[in-house]
Amino acid sequence: MSSLSRELVFLILQFLEEEKFKESVHRLEQESGFFFNLKYFEEKVHAGEWEEVEKYLSGFTKVDDNRYSMKIFFEIRKQKYLEALDRQDKAKAVEILVNDLKVFSTFNEDLYKEITQLLTLGNFRENEQLSKYGDTKTARSIMLIELKKLIEANPLFREKLVFPGLKSSRLRTLINQSLNWQHQLCKNPRPNPDIKTLFTDHTCNPPNGPLAPTPVNLPIAAVAKPAVYTSLGAHGPFPPTAAAGNANALAGWMANAAASSSMQAGVVSASSIPLPPNQVSLLKRPITPPVTLGMVEYQNPDHDQLMKRLRSTQSVEEVTYPTVRQQASGSLDDLPRTVAFTLHQGSAVTSMDFHPSHNTLLLVGCNNGEITLWEAGVRDKLYSKSFKIWDIQSCTLPFQASIAKDAPFSVSRVTWSPDGTFCGAAFSKNLIHLYAYAGPNDLRQHLEIDAHVGAVNDIAFAHPNKQPCFVTCGDDKLIKVWDLTGRKLFNFEGHEAPVYSICPHQKENIQFIFSTAIDGKIKAWLYDNMGSRVDYDAPGHWCTTMLYSADGSRLFSCGTGKDGDSFLVEWNESEGAIKRTYTGFRKKSAGVVQFDTTQNHFLAVGEDSQIKFWDMDNVNLLTSTEADGGLPSLPRLRFNKEGNLLAVTTIDNGIKILASVAGMRSLRSVEGPAFEALKPAIEPANVKFVGSNGQVSGSSVAPVNCKAERSSPARPSPILNGVDSMSRSIEKPRNLDDINDRIKPWQLTEIVDPVHCRVITMPDSTDCVHKVAKLLYTNSGVGLLALGSNGIQKLWKWARNEQNPSGKATANVIPQHWQPNSGLLMTNDISGVKLEEAVPCIALSKNDSYVMSATGGKVSLFNMMTFKVMTTFMPPPPASTFLAFHPQDNNIIAIGMEDSTIHIYNVRIDEVKSKLKGHQRHITGLAFSSNLNILVSSGADAQLCIWSIDSWEKRKLVPIQLPAGKAPNGDTRVQFHLDQVRLLVSHETQLAIYDASKMERTRQWVPQDALSSLISYATYSCNSQLVYASFCNGNIGVFDADTLRLRCRVAPSAYLSQTVLNGSQAVQPNVIAAHPQDPNQFAIGLNDGCVKVIEPSESDSKWGASPPADNGVLNGRVGSSTAASNQATDQAQR
Repeated sequence: MSSLSRELVFLILQFLEEEKFKESVHRLEQESGFFFNLKYFEEKVHAGEWEEVEKYLSGFTKVDDNRYSMKIFFEIRKQKYLEALDRQDKAKAVEILVNDLKVFSTFNEDLYKEITQLLTLGNFRENEQLSKYGDTKTARSIMLIELKKLIEANPLFREKLVFPGLKSSRLRTLINQSLNWQHQLCKNPRPNPDIKTLFTDHTCNPPNGPLAPTPVNLPIAAVAKPAVYTSLGAHGPFPPTAAAGNANALAGWMANAAASSSMQAGVVSASSIPLPPNQVSLLKRPITPPVTLGMVEYQNPDHDQLMKRLRSTQSVEEVTYPTVRQQASGSLDDLPRTVAFTLHQGSAVTSMDFHPSHNTLLLVGCNNGEITLWEAGVRDKLYSKSFKIWDIQSCTLPFQASIAKDAPFSVSRVTWSPDGTFCGAAFSKNLIHLYAYAGPNDLRQHLEIDAHVGAVNDIAFAHPNKQPCFVTCGDDKLIKVWDLTGRKLFNFEGHEAPVYSICPHQKENIQFIFSTAIDGKIKAWLYDNMGSRVDYDAPGHWCTTMLYSADGSRLFSCGTGKDGDSFLVEWNESEGAIKRTYTGFRKKSAGVVQFDTTQNHFLAVGEDSQIKFWDMDNVNLLTSTEADGGLPSLPRLRFNKEGNLLAVTTIDNGIKILASVAGMRSLRSVEGPAFEALKPAIEPANVKFVGSNGQVSGSSVAPVNCKAERSSPARPSPILNGVDSMSRSIEKPRNLDDINDRIKPWQLTEIVDPVHCRVITMPDSTDCVHKVAKLLYTNSGVGLLALGSNGIQKLWKWARNEQNPSGKATANVIPQHWQPNSGLLMTNDISGVKLEEAVPCIALSKNDSYVMSATGGKVSLFNMMTFKVMTTFMPPPPASTFLAFHPQDNNIIAIGMEDSTIHIYNVRIDEVKSKLKGHQRHITGLAFSSNLNILVSSGADAQLCIWSIDSWEKRKLVPIQLPAGKAPNGDTRVQFHLDQVRLLVSHETQLAIYDASKMERTRQWVPQDALSSLISYATYSCNSQLVYASFCNGNIGVFDADTLRLRCRVAPSAYLSQTVLNGSQAVQPNVIAAHPQDPNQFAIGLNDGCVKVIEPSESDSKWGASPPADNGVLNGRVGSSTAASNQATDQAQR
């Protein structure tokens, strides 16, 4: 090919990139062999798209071209083989071995034999050379470094790794110049030539008279030029990414991911969220829609390329255990159809949403703008706030002027964030309100935005690129994306009518938003500024809402047409077509029907003063209920996340709670005993208050209701044992009846007998000399790892069998004390160490491949399959006392030391990157927060230090509040809540919750009554709803994580035998660990070396009942010891 032809290919590549024809760009790169796009190659390797990797490479080299090429292909195929082994996909591994790796056996037969032998190993890491193989993501990154070196050294890639420096739109410029020249050659040039094609030379039609030639600019109709969209600013929260951000395909409703691109277009410079760059070009002008599908495809002005189905990909970051997706199954008994009770709201309810994890917590919005938070389990309004503009001065002037004369504000939509830490409300005029939720009675004003002109019709939370955001839409035909600080990230224009609803979702690694407008148009958007990707017509051509099933695999929509006909349909995402239309609507509706999905199995619609239910797999109506009557013609409804409760609006401004059998059981567990049984005489009581100096004082006070004012969203003061300790939050009751009305029927659950819980003891765990110093579950939940004070680690694993089909840790099956065939023990370096003075520490990698630990000596890195020591580092002095992996990089470890410093250590290069100084005594705890970008450390000096992860600079030093006269010492431990903001701090004298964004203490519990002993350890449950704490007198407390109110006490007699209890050695839990997937399972390590797993009884299924926000109990104490013992008896009978 001539030099000019070669340059023409580069011009075409630039043009295709600018027009976003991503697949075409890379096919031309490969077929021409002129430019090897290293960034595209890297993306495909990171994504594990091995077929595409080799196909792309084949345009530039073959396996046997030279030694560099052979090495490149070998490394790729070897990685593909190891990943198949890591997935335990032996069939795929054999296929790769025979079809892909066999070719290398002629060059190195011994190597091929060694690779083949890996098939015989349970884990290929047992091979010495592969023992340091980490997770898949890291392995691919390491391989890429080697591949890039080989490619750069390969002579076949010379002059193919750099794209020529071209001015933007160079091909268009040349075409314009050509058309100008043609126009100048016209015999009768016209001033405004009408150029309609490039297929023939341009000539002007004869005019009435000769005119001078004029320069010609190529019209858009001839060669379309990408629109330049307004940038959101270079200082937006997400960096501009010309390659990754310009995602360009939603073909087939974005069901699958597709080929990617890395060439920079340089056309759109928006502050966009970096999305996986794996989409193909979309067509831009609507053509006649197919009649049967009711959809409009987009067509590009330049050609009639059809939308291509995207290839599915899977991104594997960690070694995972294969899971079997279970088919949804259910019966009518699973449907909540029985009316449990009615909540009296007082105003017409317009929107409802259950909390994602607190299954009885219901958020309600009303037509008068009121926001209410109900604890449905005890029928209590936790929070109620009338509408008010928080800061009118920050609103736009037109909005301020319209406030007085327009109709009152109504709530359009309320919704919770996926983690339940925020909730949002959209209003009928301009505004959205965002609240931060930190527990009962703690709904704080977070953000007010004048978001749209006119009504805000919907609000939903999203998590693009792991960044928490929320999306709004309104009557101004716009869709907007905001971060949690109120900064606008995107402004989507394209609808021609008010936008009625939005549905953010993520499919594989593509994040997008569906939107519907009142003209019946459905559009889809990526998080960029490239416009709508698809345009479909909703059945009925009017108001429609879209929802995914709980597992995200099925898409449904429900709505009503202008003629009153209602439609409920399931969509075929692959084709953008309706898969099935459900029947059973009888009447024409005057409004828009509402619907919801649950359990991946059922659909529910409110219509004709009934709730109608469908099985997702059957178009015929399954059943319906009138809920004992009193429903409006179009009731609003909402399932809780478990699907066992259904909230339905009533005609008299109430909310009926419908429940299934399981739902009734959960409601009873929250309600507790009957109210009449709890009317003891109310006496003056001594109430403890914690002042700002940490002093605890007591005073005799009249009977009061100790609760924070629910109408006030002001920031909370520290709460002692679940009760606000500040005098300003104690309301004086008007009379005795007022107090009785506010007492809630709840008492502590006490478990004193082994029959009331399930307990198993780990085999070979008892060691009367050496206590269990550290205890943790494997991240997969199938094993339990204990580090003894003698430096020896023991591992127990549960097998998958008929008794335990999940293979997860359980108290129903005794696990195996697991050791490799070699019989090796994982033993720390303890040479020269005084074990009685050593502080053992341990940390497990995210994929359970290796464990790092120390017991006064060097830190050892063990292979979890072979128990071999892979390496040792950080020899004392000083000795290591705490270990924590960096949340984004397994190679970075924070190591707390006995000399009070913290070392930030890079394992791969064996180097201490930073040394942090701030504590006075040895480090006892380390916790990272990715959301806040901080590291929190705790020390034996009873102080907390906050460090920036970016610079490792100390931000703040906070001493914990100790009781009067208590010296500042004792182990202090820290652990972040799932929201990465709330911080659990445990010390022998207290449990405390801190808001880590400000490092302010919001809750505190101090030992008292039956749990008056010192605290030995505490940890969050896996869902952060509970706190498990062990005590030095053998008791175990289960606390509500939001309020630190005690839910349940497990006495030593429940898990220790009488022989042990009567023995000479006082046995107590030294450490406690929570199961990573089961929130009601925990394990304890005792000072006699024994390890036990404990779960609630199968009849109870969870630890006690949630204590209500206000139950008339002062300082979290039970009214009397008699009441407590009676409660224990009741529990036994239940």
